[in-house]
Parts: sequence; C-alpha cells; structure tokens
Amino acid sequence: MTRAAKLLSTVGFLLALWSCFSSVPLAAAERINHEGRILGAVPAVTNSLLFNTPQADAVISALQLFPPNNAWNEDISHRPLLSNSAAMMTQVVNDLSTNRRTLRPFQEMNFVIVPNNQPLVPINLYEYPDESDPSPYPIPWNMPVESWPTQTGGQTLYEWQRDVQAWGGDRHSIILQPGTGRLWEMWQAQLLVSGTASNWQAANGALFNITNNALRPAGWTSADAGGLSMFAGLVRYDECERGMVEHAIRLIVARTRRTYIYPATHYASTSTNPNQPAMGQRFRLKSSFVIPDTWTKQEKAVLRALKKYGAIVADNGGFFSISVAPDNRWPANAFNRLSSISLTNFEVISTTGPTEGPRAPGAPTVHAGADETIAPGIAPVQLRGAVLYTNVAPLATRWQLYSGPGTVTFGNANATNTTATFSVPGTYTLMLSASNGVQATVYDAVVLTVQDTIQLSIARNGANLTISWAGGTPPYTLQSSVELPASQWSPVVTTNGTNISISSPVARRFYRLVN
Repeated sequence: MTRAAKLLSTVGFLLALWSCFSSVPLAAAERINHEGRILGAVPAVTNSLLFNTPQADAVISALQLFPPNNAWNEDISHRPLLSNSAAMMTQVVNDLSTNRRTLRPFQEMNFVIVPNNQPLVPINLYEYPDESDPSPYPIPWNMPVESWPTQTGGQTLYEWQRDVQAWGGDRHSIILQPGTGRLWEMWQAQLLVSGTASNWQAANGALFNITNNALRPAGWTSADAGGLSMFAGLVRYDECERGMVEHAIRLIVARTRRTYIYPATHYASTSTNPNQPAMGQRFRLKSSFVIPDTWTKQEKAVLRALKKYGAIVADNGGFFSISVAPDNRWPANAFNRLSSISLTNFEVISTTGPTEGPRAPGAPTVHAGADETIAPGIAPVQLRGAVLYTNVAPLATRWQLYSGPGTVTFGNANATNTTATFSVPGTYTLMLSASNGVQATVYDAVVLTVQDTIQLSIARNGANLTISWAGGTPPYTLQSSVELPASQWSPVVTTNGTNISISSPVARRFYRLVN
C-alpha cells in the first residue's frame, strides 16, 4: 500500500507541500456468497479432514456451497403460502405421536473433506446399483459414518465404521472434494473386514456437485429418500459460530405423499393424500415467532435460517426433525430449547421450480467500483457503483458498511452513485447490493483505505532546520531528494516523535515524511 507522504522543498524556508496516493488492488476481497458474506481464500486441502476440526471449518467457510440461486440457498422469507398450508400442517401434526409434536434437532450427518488426489476405493453398491453413481469413490481411511462421535457411545471411528456392536441405523456417509466440487453421499455405509482384507459397501451412492444446480435423474433416489443432497441441508458448527445457518435445513416428517417437487427427484410413499407433504416440500418458521435473545447462538442461528431459507422435506421418519452435525464441539445445551417449539409455529410455502424465482432469467449484476486509497483531507468520498439490470421488476440497491475501524455516513445509501464520509482513518470494506425480490440478492464490495492527514511545518533555527508535524501514526520516516520528480528518496531519520532538527542543506533539497 502506498503510504501518506508530505514533501517540502527548502532553501531555509518552506517552498512546497505535496501529497501522493494510489489505488490498491485487493482482488481476493470480492468473493461474496449468497448471504452477503465475503469469502476468504480456500485453504489447500492436502489430507482428509474430519468435519469436527478447525481445518475443516476453514475450508467450508471459504466455499460457496452450491450456487447463490440454488434451491437450498433461496431466500423464501417472502414467498406466498401454499393454498392448503393450514391443512397440511394439521396433517403433519396428526401424523405424529402426541409426544412428538415439536421441532426436534438430531445430531446425525457428518462428513469428511478430501484432496483432489485422494485414492479411489471400490465400493459395493448392493441395493440400488441402478440408481447409484458407479464405484470407485475417494474414500479416506477416516471417513465418518452417521452419528459419530457424539451419538455412538464412545466407540472409536474404526469400530463405528465396522459397526462392531451391530447398532445398525441409516449409517449415512458424506465425502466432499472442494477442489473438484464433487460430493459423494452414501446410505448404509459399512467397512467389512475379514482377516487382512477390507472393503466398503453401501446400499446406494449419489454424486452431486456444489458448483452447479444439477439434480439426480428424475425418479432416482440418493442417500436420502427424496433424491436430495444431505450435506446441503446440514446444520454445521462453523456457520452456527458465525450466528447464521446460511441455507435451508434438511427436514424429516412422519409421512409424505406419492410425489416429489423441485428440487427433489424421488418419492417414498403410496399415499395420495394432498395434505401430506411431497418430497421437496418447503416449510418456514413463521415471521411472528420471536427468537428469544437469551437462547444459545446455535439455536438462534438455526431459527434465523428457518425464517429466511426454511426447511426442505427429504425423508420419512418418526419426528418433525432437522439434521445437525454430530460435532463434539457443541456445548451441552446447544439446541435443547428447539424441542420446545410447537409445530403450530410453522407454515408451508409455495415453492419455485427449476426456472422460477432466483433461477428465472434476468438477474441483476452489481459493481461497487475500484478499490483505492483515499488521499488525506478528502471527504466525503465519491462512490461510483453500477448495476446492470434489464427486467422491469422494481430493483432495490443499498450501500452498507461491511467492516472498518469507524462509522460511515452515506449521502444516499440507496443510490449507486453517492458519497461516503468516514469517522476515522483506516481500511473500510463497503458492500453494494441489488435485489428485485425474485432473484438472489447480488453483492459487490469495494475496499477504501482512508489515510490520516499530516500537517507539516518548517522553520530555520540558526544553522538548522526544524521540521514539525501533526497527524498520521508513528513510526515516521523523513526522506530527502535533490530533485522532483524524484528518481530516488534517501532516508534521513525514522522516529516516533513529531519533530526533528537537521542541518540546513547547502543547496536546494526536497523532503517528504512517510508513515
């Protein structure tokens, strides 16, 4: 970054004062996900990383998990209700035992992250081979199986992979390969060991890609009965730590009907009751539900998501339940109070199809302008945003402060071209967003480095020059040159003080102060 500088030309007294500044490219600052969160660089994955580690958190946090317009990432907070929403909720409640008519969080689905060069391993897909993506899969030695480690009674991972205590269960497994975007998901995964030989088997296996919206072939199942990705709807540790689950949540209901709707591809029922939900049906926590401030950050992160992104029906079960990673870092009471929420607080929305809502054509694009360093004393700063939009629907634009050391006052926060005034010097990230209420909100960021003003003065004191200054931050370096423009600046002194006395030069010399 170019540093603030003041120049003075002297023959015993001040002749000139000059400041310089320049733009600074910060390309990595503008990877922004659908929630409006700036993504860092994705760490290199060189080994298999278990889901319950800081290393896995760092990788997952830096990824755009499925495109911004993907159904799992769709903001449904303003979607209209399904015409039979009330009747469907009554049916969902009546299909449950009287002691199960509240929201239940279950710690179940886990995952492992693997590098691009993870060796491929044969896997026997024994029950639905015709609806599975073929073997081999990049299965690492530490691939976790559903419920481990928090729900498996202290068994080691190797013991649980083999199911040595014959606990059974659904035994789902998930493998994510960030470098390729590929995501493998299995049902009934088990490691079979005989003597020195071992091999993996699963009832079926499905391959997804987190970089696109591709679905399973119509009528195909996945590791979930609805043909959906389990990973896409999993409540994870890293996002709860940030305070917001950034996607729809995987939902299990007691009974479904014999159909599926986007984005599901498979049904698992013989019922034709129109008041039983389809696979892919979307539920939403009512906006009238007040999220208590005293609840845990994990509970609040989940409930915010259930209001904004909702929950998608993925399978049949004995509860109205959502899937949480079985992470041993969760506090003991992380989700306890979710089970107090009655199902009367939920409603069913009218969903969008493959070319509707955020996937409809004509989405806006937005550009916040070039990153730059602002010269001292320039306020307010001109912002030069731009939006490309060809649809006729109303478009709302907004500037906001994303990060910085102080406050920012916008001339008009809803105008693309406006001004910004900064309370203190420093580096600020400003975010420009555009939304038409249909497509996914789009974002772009600009990084502005606001420099402090340095005021300089110079005076002759006998055979010396006394140079004094105010502003800026130490350390300060006084430099000199015999010409302007300078081909080279020579250091004179570096100090934390605000004045310096030097011998008066014989010939004309230029000075600048850098901090």
